[in-house]
Amino acid sequence: MKALRRSGWLAVAASVAFLSTPAVAADGPMVTKIKQRGELACGVHTGRYGFAVADSQGKWIGLDVDFCKAVAAAILGDANKVKYVPMSAVQRFPALQSGEIDVLSRTTTVTLTRDVSLGLHFGPTTFYTGTGFMVRKTTKATKLEQLAGATVCVVPGSTTEKNIAALFKARKIKYTPVVIESQKAMVGAYFSGRCDVMSMDHAGLPGHRRFDAKNPDEHFIFEEVYSKEPLAMAIRQGDDQFYDIIKWVTHVTFNAEEYDVHQANVDEVLKTTTNPDVQRMLGKIGGLGKKLGLDDQWGYRIIKQVGSYKDIYERNFGEKSPLKLPRGLNKQWTQGGLLYGYPIK
Repeated sequence: MKALRRSGWLAVAASVAFLSTPAVAADGPMVTKIKQRGELACGVHTGRYGFAVADSQGKWIGLDVDFCKAVAAAILGDANKVKYVPMSAVQRFPALQSGEIDVLSRTTTVTLTRDVSLGLHFGPTTFYTGTGFMVRKTTKATKLEQLAGATVCVVPGSTTEKNIAALFKARKIKYTPVVIESQKAMVGAYFSGRCDVMSMDHAGLPGHRRFDAKNPDEHFIFEEVYSKEPLAMAIRQGDDQFYDIIKWVTHVTFNAEEYDVHQANVDEVLKTTTNPDVQRMLGKIGGLGKKLGLDDQWGYRIIKQVGSYKDIYERNFGEKSPLKLPRGLNKQWTQGGLLYGYPIK
């Protein structure tokens, strides 16, 4: 009995010691590779306004681009240490599976099949959208049921392609799909009159109407969203440390907005905050970085160099952008949206 009691106390003591000792994550293969290379290889869209597009100086901008930067800021200390690899919908998954890129941040919808069959892990949703349609106003169509007999431009390998087929079949509407290999070619095909309708993620349509149409007022975007498209970063399975970093980088941007910490005020907040949750996020209370294999300033760098989710959304889609797209479901949970940052403790 004494021996049993003694072994029981030893087990309890060991458990307490385990819980009180911060776990230190050793660098996995991906973080090791990224540090040795000195840059993050990030797969992005070939050109979708608001998400990823190269500006007139060749600089990549967009929400997906900013999340690439956030990962680089956390791991490498510098948000600019990113190699952007533009790729089509068909190219993206083989490129990630083969190791051509480290992370995919390319308007990619999380689905069960992609999650369990492609050898991938998806991070938290960074943007909520759905299938949308744009038509010329001369068609006088304002909803799906009025597209009978229409030709619809779509890119292969996308969830949009499957969504359209299912939508029209379910509603017994006949249409002709016009499958165009690349995003740029599809946009050109629609505006040249090759097809009556252009379909993609609803949030991607306003940019093409504004920047690619000769007269934006001649085109109409259906108000209704016809599918669920939660977009997220993806990585290959097999590296828990890198997966954890992807998840918590995203949650830092959510939490930063919730706590009203942004690029413009993060330094002042770091000096003055008495909120322990914010102190942990910014590294003023240390120890959490080790659990990810990072230093304690990783969260601070994300906010300082890239921003909170509000910073990211506003510069790419909000009132500070040319698109001025309402946030909708991409609001904080406290404001009726779906963004919910997990506790950083």
